[in-house]
Amino acid sequence: MEFIAFDVETTGIVPGVDQIVEIGAVRFLDGKPESVFSTLVNPGRSIPAEASRVNGITDEMVSSKPTIDRLLDPFADFCNDGIIVAHNAPFDVQFLTADIKKHSSKAPRGVILDTCAMARKIFPGLPNYKLGTLVHSLKIESGRFHRAEEDASYCGFLFLRMLEKMSIDLTGSLENLIALSGKKELRFPQITRGPLQLSLL
Repeated sequence: MEFIAFDVETTGIVPGVDQIVEIGAVRFLDGKPESVFSTLVNPGRSIPAEASRVNGITDEMVSSKPTIDRLLDPFADFCNDGIIVAHNAPFDVQFLTADIKKHSSKAPRGVILDTCAMARKIFPGLPNYKLGTLVHSLKIESGRFHRAEEDASYCGFLFLRMLEKMSIDLTGSLENLIALSGKKELRFPQITRGPLQLSLL
């Protein structure tokens, strides 16, 4: 069984306006983390103080890091066509989609599952369905939150707990998991790169 859990940290909450400052993705194989894609991202703008208070990421930390246009293809290659999970997936997907379209970059090809929406059905009765609440409720080992690699890892372990609770694996169960989220199938857009257009002055 193989899947990729991912998370992004951002300068704010508006895709296409606010920018990604960190991407973290963890590939899980047979129930264990197998490999990691993790990088800070230079957003090309100052990080607001309120965002830094949440994730601890500062302008100094990202000043020498690559910009998002240099990271989208490597991220797509890491995820390839594997099943992808994220907590409150539409948020993270919208941010990456805005940059994928802006830069006409490659994108992961696999279906994306939202662990937040699924957890509401599988673990009813919790006070809320924030990642931290679920991690603590299920006694998943944890440290800091609101950093991309760590949150991606927690999301992956949460997904494993959900599969265990339902006594299923991913083989032949993907459609049921999509239906459980209560949302239509979610995927990144696939941009076809055309030949470079040269203009004559």
